[in-house]
Amino acid sequence: MMASEDFYRSLPVLERFIDLADSTHYRTAPADWYVLMTDVAGSTAAIERGQYKAVNVLGASSIMAVLNAIAPLDVPFVFGGDGAVLLVPPSALGQAREALLGLKTIAQEAFGLTLRVGVVPVSALAPEMPVKVAKFRLTPTYCQANFQGGGITYAERLIKTEAMYRLEQAGNPATANLSGLECRWRAIPSKPGHTLSLIVAAPKRGHTLPPAVFREVLTQIQTLYGNPADYHPAAIDRLTVTLNPLQLSAEVKAHRPKSGQWVYWIRAYLETLLGFAFMALGIKAGGVDWGRYRQEVWAASDYQKLDDSLRMVMAGTPAQTQQLRDYLEDRYQRGYLAYGLHVSDRALMTCLILNRRDRHFHLIDSADGGYALAAKQLKARLRG
Repeated sequence: MMASEDFYRSLPVLERFIDLADSTHYRTAPADWYVLMTDVAGSTAAIERGQYKAVNVLGASSIMAVLNAIAPLDVPFVFGGDGAVLLVPPSALGQAREALLGLKTIAQEAFGLTLRVGVVPVSALAPEMPVKVAKFRLTPTYCQANFQGGGITYAERLIKTEAMYRLEQAGNPATANLSGLECRWRAIPSKPGHTLSLIVAAPKRGHTLPPAVFREVLTQIQTLYGNPADYHPAAIDRLTVTLNPLQLSAEVKAHRPKSGQWVYWIRAYLETLLGFAFMALGIKAGGVDWGRYRQEVWAASDYQKLDDSLRMVMAGTPAQTQQLRDYLEDRYQRGYLAYGLHVSDRALMTCLILNRRDRHFHLIDSADGGYALAAKQLKARLRG
């Protein structure tokens, strides 16, 4: 029998995103694993205060802190804008838990924000709402996790309603190793004008999006927008590293909440300048083909995924946005789905660099609120 710890590593890999609509491609998570969940409390108010980049960075940091703590173990995760969901085996729970508690303290000290952290055993989930996992290949060396079955939705409900599943205490910031967390790309302007953050969920709270609805929605999106490459929000020719040192502030604060900020800031800026030069000159250095690095970043971006709901960040024209909104509203009124949609004119990218040669991935959201404001809209529709 397959060892529990090898569950995710041993999953078969899908090559087409649409194949995630087929429930036979998913495997049920082992009963001895744990769901870890984070989100920024009061994220909407923080966004209104202009702290969206901080909210975004804390969501990404949740993933980076856990991956560093349990390395080299490979585990599934999904980025949600103002938080993240991860699944870990029992052997990794202690390290992951301490890493997230350390990040909780960093969130408060560096940004004045409260990071909520929850842990739910898979064994505590309702039998009819399991956590099922599938792997979708983004690049030859990186696969993205996707969740189905309702278990993630049920775990979120338990964390919100049962104190025993919440980690309230502060931790030691030193346990949150954020090495590899980078925020060095400029906001990415949308070529066609709009960048959307979209969440499509089941029409009733606590349910999972039916595979048939996922397939229909994705088919409609591709009818309106074309192939995934056509609506990818990070156009290669618009990927530009920032040359403004002030735009590194969120990364700097996350890495150095109290001391050593200037040292880190100078080093990060010099690394950014060097990367800019290497990409411009097409140099090969450190095992990295910098002439192709933008293409690799584009390919390893997580702009579409499933975590019981469909989450997508897309570039399109205002006319396409209206057509999509009309379609979703019609399906909502008919009781097939619920949705939240946030419209911006640019995308934000936060990078997780485990190895710049062949193990880096890039978390995408739209600017000015992204998934967090789309989720607020979705919740209002679910209440309605």
